[in-house]
Parts: sequence; structure tokens; C-alpha cells
Amino acid sequence: MQPNPQETLSTQPELTPGDNQKNTSKSPFQLAFRRFLKNKMAVVSLIFLLLIVVICILAPVFTDQDPELTDLFKIEQGPTDEHILGTNGTGQDNFSRLLYGGRISLLVGFSAMFFTLTIGILLGSLAGYYGGKVDSIIMRAADIMLMLPFLVLTLTIIAILEKITIPIFVTIIAVTSWPNLTRIIRGTYLSLREQEFVLGARAIGASDFRIILKHFIPNAIGPIIVNATLMMATYIIIESALSFIGFGIPQPTPTWGNMLSEAMNVRILRDHPEAWIPPGIAIFVTVLAINFIGDGLRDAFDPKSKQR
Repeated sequence: MQPNPQETLSTQPELTPGDNQKNTSKSPFQLAFRRFLKNKMAVVSLIFLLLIVVICILAPVFTDQDPELTDLFKIEQGPTDEHILGTNGTGQDNFSRLLYGGRISLLVGFSAMFFTLTIGILLGSLAGYYGGKVDSIIMRAADIMLMLPFLVLTLTIIAILEKITIPIFVTIIAVTSWPNLTRIIRGTYLSLREQEFVLGARAIGASDFRIILKHFIPNAIGPIIVNATLMMATYIIIESALSFIGFGIPQPTPTWGNMLSEAMNVRILRDHPEAWIPPGIAIFVTVLAINFIGDGLRDAFDPKSKQR
């Protein structure tokens, strides 16, 4: 018996104008958020990163030890009930330094990323939008900065300064790191400057600030976010490396890099792996999680992404 075509058609769901309006009414950030949630690796990495941040913020809940308190009677002590990860060469508790050091390392990475992002967006926007002499001056300054090796320039500035604090250290990193992001944003803006929607905004009298804020930055959000996450991961590694060689955050302030520097001893490396393995794992996991989050955000904010 042949099915009735009218009955077959009637069983299929009908699309109403409200459904189409519902799908098209979502903002780009809502669509990006949905695409990000479909990236399982990025979501898991975000959970891990949030867990690390929460544990570091709630450090007093997990330990009552002072990370800067020295006890010369407990130098290089192994794990005990009082000191879960033992003590370092000055009798300071390694577990408390791991948690409180995470605060400093994450703070340095985020703060340096934020200030570098601010400088890069400001200079890149001016160079890419206005062009001409403004573009030439900013790009020549960026070229000069890129000619100087980053590590040599950073070490030179740190060596000249008598005292290094966290704000000074963050400022040094931001001042020496802005050229790469500036060039990326400038290149993105140059490709957007002659687009029809920008010309239309100019035709109706929109101000330069509004055009940059409403049209340029949202279209450049993908490269900005990806580079921001990569910069934060890089700055955590830079802080750890400079602290490891004695040019970072000075002792006795706890950081993951300082903990690795404290373990730079053959005896400690051999007999006390609990002193250097945890901060090394913390750096590795944090940087890896940030990189996966950056990949997920890049795919989520990419307007050409095929994910649905």
C-alpha cells in the first residue's frame, strides 16, 4: 500500500519564522562560545587552568605555612606531615612556596600579557588605521625593537636597575614585547581598512574611534586572542627562566622559577625530587593548558570556521 504523500509531508516538522529568527539572533560571542564548548580539549584545559588558579588563590586554605619563613633547623628536609614536599636550602616549606609561587607566576604572566596587549592594540590600531607618517614612525620603532635580541635587552635593563619588583618586572617584559603584536594588528587592519562596511561607516559620519572599536577590533579579535594566550604562556616561561638564572623576581618571593633555582644543586636533584618536580609540572601543565585554550578560542572566534 502506497503511503499518502500528504500524510508523509504532514509528519515532517515545519520551520517557523521564529526558529530562523532564533538562529540568526545570536551574537557573535554567543556563537563563538558554543563553538568553543565543542572543543573538548580546550574545555578540559580551561577546567585545569581554573583549578590551578583557584588552588593558588585559596593557598591559605591548603597550607598554614609561611612561604618566606626560614627555619635553619629544617634545611633540605624530606617530606613529613608538617612539610608535605619537604623544605628548601633555607628551611622554607616547599608546598606553601608552590602554591603562593603559583600566584606570582600567574600574576606576572597575566599582567605582562595585559599591558603588552594594551600597547600592541593601541599602536597597531594607529598604524593600521591612519597609515602614512603615523604608520611609518610606529613601524620604524618596532623594527628597531625587533633588531635587538629580546633576552639580551631584557637582561640589560634588569642589570641596570638596582631593585626588581613585580610591577617593574612586568613593565620590562611589556615594553620589550609589543612589536610583534603591533605588526600583526597593523596587518589585519590594513586588510580591513578598504572594506565596504568600513567605507559605509565613514560615509555616515562615524568617528575614527567608533570605527576602530565597533568594526576593526571585533574583526581582529581572533588574532588578538590567540596571541594573548600565547603571550601569557610565554611570559610564564620567561619569568621562570629569568628567575632560574637569578634575573627574575628576587628571593625570598616565591615563584615557580625561584623554586627551580633553589633546587639547582646536584644533591637536591638526586635526593629531593619533590623540591623541583612539582614546580616543573606546574609550569608544564599551566603553559600547555593555556596553549590549548588559545587554539580553542582561535577556532571559536574565526568567522570562517566551519564548526557548528
